[in-house]
Parts: sequence; structure tokens; C-alpha cells
Amino acid sequence: MPNGQDPELTTQGHAFAPDEADAILREAAATYFDGCRDRVRPFVDRNFSLTGALRLHRAALGLDLVKAPANALLSIPQVGLKLGALAARGLGKDATARALECRNLLMETAVMREVRWRIVTELLQQPVEDGDRQSQRDGLVEAILAHPRVAGLVGEAAATVGARADTPAFRARLEATLCEYTGTRAAASEIATALIALGTGAAAFNKATPGAIALGPLIAGALAQQAAIASFPLGAGAGAIWYGFFPAATSPVLVAGATAGLLGLAAVTASFAGVVTDPALRLTGTHRRRLTKMIDGLEQGFTDRNAAGFRTYDLYFARLMDLSDALLGVVRALR
Repeated sequence: MPNGQDPELTTQGHAFAPDEADAILREAAATYFDGCRDRVRPFVDRNFSLTGALRLHRAALGLDLVKAPANALLSIPQVGLKLGALAARGLGKDATARALECRNLLMETAVMREVRWRIVTELLQQPVEDGDRQSQRDGLVEAILAHPRVAGLVGEAAATVGARADTPAFRARLEATLCEYTGTRAAASEIATALIALGTGAAAFNKATPGAIALGPLIAGALAQQAAIASFPLGAGAGAIWYGFFPAATSPVLVAGATAGLLGLAAVTASFAGVVTDPALRLTGTHRRRLTKMIDGLEQGFTDRNAAGFRTYDLYFARLMDLSDALLGVVRALR
């Protein structure tokens, strides 16, 4: 019997038998997740185009200037956690793998938070609270209520009884999935920042410089060299020859100042790198594929009896039975 329901549920008086309720819920869930997939492309176009990315990154002003470069450093151990989880799963240590997979070292930025809000409210159409903001819409409940068999019972009682549907487990799974998505997106921005530094170093100094810490001394050295050449007593031409053989000494203060300045520039670059990477990921279809994969994972977790997310299916199943019985009682009372 579906979901291990008690046979007593089939007793007379229920609006739906468990088998019928199971079929209704599966059909409604399929409709809901198909709708989510249909919304992916317009969602990506609206939020990750150049104009959309500019609007999105208005939230980057503030603490994101500190959190974004910190995430660049934390991304290294974060990758280590992911690799450790893969290794643990390969060794059959599923509990260890799950524990490592659930760890997220990245700090949530305002941009991440805004992306999360938009995914939940616009793409998945799920209830969520975020500070002073809240959205009460539940697209899955709407799909259940719109099912022909349920709609036949709804009538005027739908708005009253439909509010009883509540699924905290689904919210938790959704939250974990979104953390994974926004973390991946943040990694793309950090990679872009590192590539900018790498390209700058290679072009200007013929050296690979993957970060501000490495780039700072090079820039300080270049500044010291140019200052020494310009102030050479016999002229800049002679100074260039002299300091070509005997490079100017670099002041530690100059190195510290150049490095600090580059770290500040890197903070701004990391915070706003998504303005460049988001449109690029949109054009390559990466955003669309990631979001579609996220929705596929949510659907599998919702309907797969062997997945942890199947507990949420049971919650919706119970709510459907409660809802249909309550509606049936209302319909009978109104007759």
C-alpha cells in the first residue's frame, strides 16, 4: 500500500482512498516541478542578463566587500570538503560523506541571499521568510488544489482549508539545495576574480600571479623601479640601463601599501564579479542547466521512496488526505 499507510485509511468516509490520493499527489507534483522547469529560462533571462545582474548586485555594497574576498580564501577548504565527501562515498562511508556534504564554509553574502529569495519565490514559488520579507505562496499546494479530482471538492472551501498544508521538511531540503547552488555560483565569481589577477600578472610582469598577495609585491617592485629610474642623477635613460642591471630595492612599506590596495580592489572585484560572470554563464546555458538539475534533484528527493526527501512526500500525502476529508465534510455540510 502506498507510503506504508494504515489499511484503516481505506474505511468508508474518506474522500479519497490511499491509492487514489497517492496518484493525485504524484500527478500534482509532476505538474508542479514541470512548471518550475518551464520557469527556468525566463528566470535566468530576467535575473542573470547584464541588466539583471546589475540590479542584483546592488545588494553587494556593504559587508559583501568583506565577505566576498573572505569566501575566496574559504573556497579552498570548501573544495577539500567536497573532495573528502566524494572519497568517503567511494569508500562506502555514506554517513561521513553526508556530514561533509552538509558543511558549508562560505559566508552568505547579500547577493547570495537575494538570489536565494528570488529562486524560492519566483522560480520554485514556495513560502519563505527572510527578515522583514515573507512570501506565502506554495506552488505545490496550488498544483494539488488544481488537480481535477481535488478541484471537484474544493469549491468555496478551498481558500479556508488549503492553508493547512505545511511542510517543514521540504523547506529544509530546499534550503540545503539552494546553499549548494549559491555556493557554486559564488565560486564562479571567485574564479573570475582570480583569473583577472592571473591575467594582469601574466600580461604586465610575465609571471603567473593568482592573487593580490602575490601581485602586490610585483606592483610595489615596479613602482619602486620606475621611481628610481625617474630620479636617477644622470637621467631616466641612464637610470633605465643602471637599474636594469641593479634593480631598485623595494620598501616594505611600499609592498604593504600596494598589497593592501590590491586586496581592497580584489574585494570590490569579487563582490561585483557576478556582473560579468552571470551574463556569461547565462549565454553558455550554465545557469539554466544548474537550475534545471536543482529542480530535478528536488523532484527525485520528493518522490523517491529511498531518498531522505520522501518524508516530505508523506507529509503532503497526509495533508492531502486531511484536506480532502475536510473538504468532503464541508461539501456535505453545505448540501
